[in-house]
Amino acid sequence: MKRLVSTDDAPAAVGAYSQATTTDDLLFTAGQLPLTTDGELRDDEPVAAQTRQCLENVEAILASEGLGMDDVLKVSVFLDDIDDFEEMNETYAEFFEASPPARSAIEVGNVPKGAAVEIEAIATR
Repeated sequence: MKRLVSTDDAPAAVGAYSQATTTDDLLFTAGQLPLTTDGELRDDEPVAAQTRQCLENVEAILASEGLGMDDVLKVSVFLDDIDDFEEMNETYAEFFEASPPARSAIEVGNVPKGAAVEIEAIATR
């Protein structure tokens, strides 16, 4: 049965979606933008800083359910410029040192709110 996930340790959903949904086995995060918990968009910072904020948001959502980054099976990274891949990847690697999940990195026309990166994850219990 699907259950909604919400934590004050990550930015609130700003539309008709949840921070994450979960079942007995899997958790799916919504795409996380470089937003702080107080709603500040860090879109004027370098891609590395934006990536860090996105992944800290993912990490907070997982932690609210007793999960960690080692439980992540798949990550999708949406970049507004694929030339930022290396900068994103250096920061990304810090969050997945031991056993990195499967990942897709995709250039998109635009990331919501003018950010450079958006990241979503699927984790298992």
